[in-house]
Amino acid sequence: MDDRKLIVISGPSGCGKDTVLRRIRELDDSIATNVSYTTRSPRKGEVDGVNYHFVSKEQFLENIDNGMMLEYNQYAGNYYGTSRESINRFLEDGTTVVLVIDVNGGRNVKKFYPNAMLLFLMPPSVDELRRRLLQRGGADEETIRARLRIAADEMLYAEHYDLVVVNKDVDECAQECLEAIRAWEEKVPANIQDQTDEPEEIKC
Repeated sequence: MDDRKLIVISGPSGCGKDTVLRRIRELDDSIATNVSYTTRSPRKGEVDGVNYHFVSKEQFLENIDNGMMLEYNQYAGNYYGTSRESINRFLEDGTTVVLVIDVNGGRNVKKFYPNAMLLFLMPPSVDELRRRLLQRGGADEETIRARLRIAADEMLYAEHYDLVVVNKDVDECAQECLEAIRAWEEKVPANIQDQTDEPEEIKC
């Protein structure tokens, strides 16, 4: 199993992770994305198995007890996580798969798959990050300040990532990320199997 093909993208809310990933996949459609599990209810327009695998809290906790979760966290009373089995299927098929998860999830992934690539997207500046968060709408000033505080904490983890890319322009950022992913696959030695440690639960 070649864990060089497991890529993690992290970064603060508003830095453009999902947009960059969509552009990466437009440049190279052989790159896959994984569908995460969550205990929250589907939002309008969301489809089970496409946006998330929507499961009960009891099922999610059972998955944790059975060692099925590669990484997971709890946010606003709901669990979110990645199935270890689904990631292994991609790697066994030789498919490069990208996970968009937070820095705590990234830490767990690296523990299980030492040769996975951790890629951190950085906003051009705090002011630009604030502008992007405001542009999204639906958040009051207190919420924006809270997200910026969380972003400041997350950006401290960037030094522990394998590569930091500043997202000034989506096209340029996606191209730089894609080139880095391909270079990583060629240079980093493959690990035979994943580790056996248990993931850490992070409550937000």
